[in-house]
Amino acid sequence: MATTRRRPPRRRVWPKIRLLLLICVVAAGATALYPVWKAANPDPPELTVRYRTDTPDTAEVAKPSIEVLNDSKKPLPLADVTLRYYFTADGDSPYAFNCVQAAVGCSNISGTVTKLDKSAEHADHYLELRFTQAAGTLKPGGNSKGIDVQLFRADHKELDQSNDRSFDGEKTTYKSSKTVTAYKRGVLAWGDEPDSGGEKGASAKASAAPAPVPDAPAGVLFDNFNYTGAKDPALFKHGWLVRSSKGGPGIDDTWSADGVTFPGEKDALAEGQVLNLRASTDGTKSGTRQASLGTASREFRSGTYAARIHFSDDPTEGEGGDHVNQTFYTIGGSGKTYSELDNEYLPNGGWGRLGPKLDTVSWYDHESNDRVYTTTNKSLAGWHTMMITVKDDVVTYRMDGKKLFTSSGKYAPRSGMSVNFNHWFVDLPFKGDRAWDMKVDWLYYNAKDVLTVKEVDTAVKEYSDNGMNYFDTVQASR
Repeated sequence: MATTRRRPPRRRVWPKIRLLLLICVVAAGATALYPVWKAANPDPPELTVRYRTDTPDTAEVAKPSIEVLNDSKKPLPLADVTLRYYFTADGDSPYAFNCVQAAVGCSNISGTVTKLDKSAEHADHYLELRFTQAAGTLKPGGNSKGIDVQLFRADHKELDQSNDRSFDGEKTTYKSSKTVTAYKRGVLAWGDEPDSGGEKGASAKASAAPAPVPDAPAGVLFDNFNYTGAKDPALFKHGWLVRSSKGGPGIDDTWSADGVTFPGEKDALAEGQVLNLRASTDGTKSGTRQASLGTASREFRSGTYAARIHFSDDPTEGEGGDHVNQTFYTIGGSGKTYSELDNEYLPNGGWGRLGPKLDTVSWYDHESNDRVYTTTNKSLAGWHTMMITVKDDVVTYRMDGKKLFTSSGKYAPRSGMSVNFNHWFVDLPFKGDRAWDMKVDWLYYNAKDVLTVKEVDTAVKEYSDNGMNYFDTVQASR
């Protein structure tokens, strides 16, 4: 006898359907509420930025000091990190930056000043700091330790920091700061970006990771002279000495730091700053000031020396005619190791010889005046790239890529030397107040390679484009 399959009662199906609907409703609600919950319970940050300063609201220089802490459980390459310090620009002057000191090395830090697309409350610009691979990696829980930088107007006028978003004069010791933002491979990882009318002044969304900052090449010194003045601590930390000691050349005992300044210059690299050496006089020894800046170390010998220099045929102030000497030279050793290589421009001549003229001189012995040289007899007023190359005991002098002179044999350097820029008076035949200016845009030295002027210019532009205002890997490469 056939049996008939009985359908289950409907009352057994509907409870299951109702349960399924309830689960869907709860899931949908949870999905809708998740962003609210997530905002209230964010993931712990991968890194923390701490900040301090020692400047008041009104100051000649902003001095933010920053630390990066790795709060994650993974190593954090500093090259993945970008920092932004927000401020409101005062006036139309460009802003400049330098690194005073950093545990990771100022040679491994780049900095650029950028204008926001839209101004926000207390911010229309930011200083962006980035790191090379050589800056290293922070271990979990690690600290970059202090990164001390300076931010200032190129015209060196005072800053009003009271309306700068990232400035906090009460933080004189390191404390976390959400107004200094940090990005990891282009994604906001710390801090609060400035709000511009309901829009973010800088995108908080994931963006393409910026191109890495290239490591500073080994055996190279580069400086484009972004400094606040002769007493800037960064100037000394970067290995420069402003001369104020007694002695010659020129008018003895008249060397003064007053003539060493770093003004903004529209013709400078990236319209930045230059080193300005002012030689001034009223025609008397007591009224004379000569200017000099040189490296403290004497570690330079073979390789390529290059500097972009503005020579002057006329004084900036007063009557002309002085026997001034505008000099880019190297010097070191003593006795049997004495070494000196000179570029000396004398717009009005000197020592009984007429100008304008450039002497390129290789020395063997200063006391016996044992030297070889050549003279270029023409005006050099304006900007020129001056180069000295040393290889296999051959010294070659060039200007704007054109060879001027070659010396060799015993006239090649026999020791490490310092690099110097001097501006001085040969004598004082005239009376009356006048002042002469010699400008230097940048210095480049490569201990390993002999380069062409085109190769130097390409390297210098690359450094500038990447915000690498200064680095020194010469000593580390030896």
